[in-house]
Amino acid sequence: MDINWQELLNKLVEQVVLWAPNILWAIGIFIIGRIVVRLVRRIMRGAMRRAKTEETLVLFISNIAYAALMTFVIIAALGKLGVKTDSLVAILAAAGLAVGFALQGSLGNFAAGVMLIMFRPFKIGDLVEAGGVTGVVENIEVFSTIMRTLDNKKVIVPNGSITGDVITNYSGNETRRVDLVAGIGYGDDIVAAKKILEEILAMHPLVLKDPKPSVALIELADSSVNFNVRPWCKTDDYWTVYSEVTEQIKLRFDAAGISIPYPQQDVHMHNVA
Repeated sequence: MDINWQELLNKLVEQVVLWAPNILWAIGIFIIGRIVVRLVRRIMRGAMRRAKTEETLVLFISNIAYAALMTFVIIAALGKLGVKTDSLVAILAAAGLAVGFALQGSLGNFAAGVMLIMFRPFKIGDLVEAGGVTGVVENIEVFSTIMRTLDNKKVIVPNGSITGDVITNYSGNETRRVDLVAGIGYGDDIVAAKKILEEILAMHPLVLKDPKPSVALIELADSSVNFNVRPWCKTDDYWTVYSEVTEQIKLRFDAAGISIPYPQQDVHMHNVA
């Protein structure tokens, strides 16, 4: 069977001429679309950075937007080539739905991560109690938050667990109140003990003058008379003030002969004839 190369070449040229405008249109849509999408991504990143959005969230959201917009550009280019895009869109939608169900927990953690980064209930370096963990925040990621506990353990907490529970930020304010209880014996001088406690707070260099520290008798307990001792300090000085004031209370009470009771029982013996 002889092949008529001239006729075959003519048909090929006809098809190229027929499809050339559509091919050029498709290439143009893809190139221009990609330029526009990149420009949109750049504008999004700039706007979010000006709004002081977390860099992790900036990159994540801008990349998702870029992928979604490029998908539409590719579909538009394929449509110009005559490809039936209705079925392609349906397949992508079904795939997206399936992925959404499969990653339901991860998407919840992602949404929680977005909320943490946007509303900032805490920042890196804060001491917080969140998601059942107490520790210093080392990093806030899209799906999880990395914390370092006080005994130096690294804990990765899902963001959904954090936003779904109470968040206590111990570093959220510049100052904190230290709550101590000092007990003395029933036979000790209440006025002298209160004066010593007030002197300890007044002399400590890290105790703030404003708000004013307070010492108040609050309880006649089973074996002690208890005072509330409440100095204020900078948040970073909390544990230093806590330990040093406690130490001074013990030393000053011992020097003044004031007892610090501890739980005990008195047994009374009665002789029976």
